[in-house]
Amino acid sequence: MSDAEAKELLDKIVGTVFGYQNPLTLEQARQKFAFDLHLPQQVFDIKTNEPVWASSANPSRFISPSTKEQMDKESDWMLPKEPVRNIQDILDIWQKTNYTSAERSINSSNLAKSDGINNSENVYMSVDIRNSKNVLFSEGGDSLENVVAISRCGAISNSIRIEDSGLCMNSFSVVWSQKVSNSYFIQDCNDIMDCMFCSHISGKQYCIANMQFTEQEYKELKKIVTHWILAS
Repeated sequence: MSDAEAKELLDKIVGTVFGYQNPLTLEQARQKFAFDLHLPQQVFDIKTNEPVWASSANPSRFISPSTKEQMDKESDWMLPKEPVRNIQDILDIWQKTNYTSAERSINSSNLAKSDGINNSENVYMSVDIRNSKNVLFSEGGDSLENVVAISRCGAISNSIRIEDSGLCMNSFSVVWSQKVSNSYFIQDCNDIMDCMFCSHISGKQYCIANMQFTEQEYKELKKIVTHWILAS
């Protein structure tokens, strides 16, 4: 996935969630929405020194997918037999092959700056993503589509900054909740729609800060909140 494709996807998601044209660059969106997420870090292939991306930079010896493939073809990663006299000999020889793979993926396509991606497509600067499509700046998720800054979630669509939640759509800043749609700033809620700044409620619509409003009142206040989110 190129930066241009990622920006086009960001524009689409912001437009869907907020109903406004996206004013943010990719980097601004990362800083605004994913500032505290554990995203892939740039490291370097130990053999070619080319930049690659990994979920952790703690190991110091990385290899890219292309280097791994080359070693597969050249030697199948096997070494000539050497004398082994003690544990130190084993550890020293092990270092000849003990590299950490970066940009790992299985059955996935159109990825960039990502690691640990399984059965997914169109993923940008994300880690531990499964069975998903169109994902930006996310950490840990299954069955995601058209999302930005998702962490430890499942079944999320057309949403931004959702954490430890499931079955959410068209929403922003949701924590530990499920069955949430068209809502902003929600925590520990269930089965709500068209709500903002609400916590610990269920089965509600058109609520703000746990107060009930009419549909028209809610829509007018939502315009103010949306402008504040994108402008701040």
